[in-house]
Amino acid sequence: MSEAEERPNEGETIQLDKFLKLADLAESGGAAKHLVRSGAIRVNGEVETRRGRKLKHGDVVNVNGEDFVIETTPDTGEADEEAPES
Repeated sequence: MSEAEERPNEGETIQLDKFLKLADLAESGGAAKHLVRSGAIRVNGEVETRRGRKLKHGDVVNVNGEDFVIETTPDTGEADEEAPES
């Protein structure tokens, strides 16, 4: 059994700066970086200053007093499989 098969399915993650851009909370990567470094972001109630922080399902991101709950889908590994040739 491979190491990947032994690990429990942890689902997908997203980096904090990418989440801020996707949620239209930052206009660019640079804006996301400044927002995070300013101390204006809380993850699960604690100030987060690492823009590369990996967010997982259930994490709560607070930006300027507004909460956002991270929802991800399980990583089934199906995308890694090659399609059979016809």
